[in-house]
Amino acid sequence: MSGAAEKVFSAGLAARLPSVRGRITENAPLGAMTWFGVGGPAEILFKPEDRDDLAAFVAGCPADVPITVLGVASNLIVRDGGIPGVVIRMGRDFAQISAEGTAVTAGAAALDINVALTAAKHGVAGLEFLSGIPGTIGGALRMNAGAYGGETKDILRHADVMMRDGSIKTLSGTDMGLSYRHNDLPEDVIFLGALFDGHTGDKADIDARMDDIKKKRSETQPIKTKTGGSTFANPPVPEGTDPKDAKKAWQLVDAAGCRGLKIGGAQVSELHCNFLLNTGGATAADIERLGEEVRKRVAENSGIMLRWEIKRIGVPLPEDKDILSFMKA
Repeated sequence: MSGAAEKVFSAGLAARLPSVRGRITENAPLGAMTWFGVGGPAEILFKPEDRDDLAAFVAGCPADVPITVLGVASNLIVRDGGIPGVVIRMGRDFAQISAEGTAVTAGAAALDINVALTAAKHGVAGLEFLSGIPGTIGGALRMNAGAYGGETKDILRHADVMMRDGSIKTLSGTDMGLSYRHNDLPEDVIFLGALFDGHTGDKADIDARMDDIKKKRSETQPIKTKTGGSTFANPPVPEGTDPKDAKKAWQLVDAAGCRGLKIGGAQVSELHCNFLLNTGGATAADIERLGEEVRKRVAENSGIMLRWEIKRIGVPLPEDKDILSFMKA
């Protein structure tokens, strides 16, 4: 296994950080928090008590200390060397959901499926696709997550974000530059929550749509395994091509002969080949190497270099120096 429980960061950073009401943990293991079940520790893990606690911490955190926000890590690889600096994980105070009319407000730590369920309970349609995205609203905003015909930007009225100085701004999807699986904001911007617009719908129809999404996911995706969700973004549709005829990432992976491909304890799913699996003994390096091998084979076969949809963060272990060449890919 990786160095997920190893103490790889020396003590000292905590003394430079501001006092908080929340919890600070040094060399905090992260592997068990991720869907892949791999990865090294956070140099510092901070769980803020509330918005005020978070704002005071961010404003007082030295500018040279990197800040990373971690949700439920459903679409993430934490490298085996861990994450330097501060990892922030928001709790219950950031997971509130409410509905008024056809508007749904959700905190960044709210699970996407819970937001969809709340909307359904209040007869708000248009948010059903969120039930098919395994993650939090913060992650959905960060990558403009989408599935089953919908994208976060389609329903977003505005989002509250915290800047590195602790100030809070309210931004629209246009302000954030949302596009296919992309957001223009700096990585150290922290999403706090969002207001979504749905439309009035029949509860029975909404429930039926969500049941259909659940059924499709269970039939086509390896949801009961250690995975990280969709690995690669679909390539851009060539000009003049009907979107219906454009190749999806999974089709390119399959055509390159990568279905079932293994490296160490990592494997390309046999069920859906745009998913990578931890078969039980994988390291983060195994998974990342496998992903890069898939990209290489797809490029050789089709001329298309797939773009990672899964976020890869942190640093590799010294023995995995080859990963350094992947880090900007």
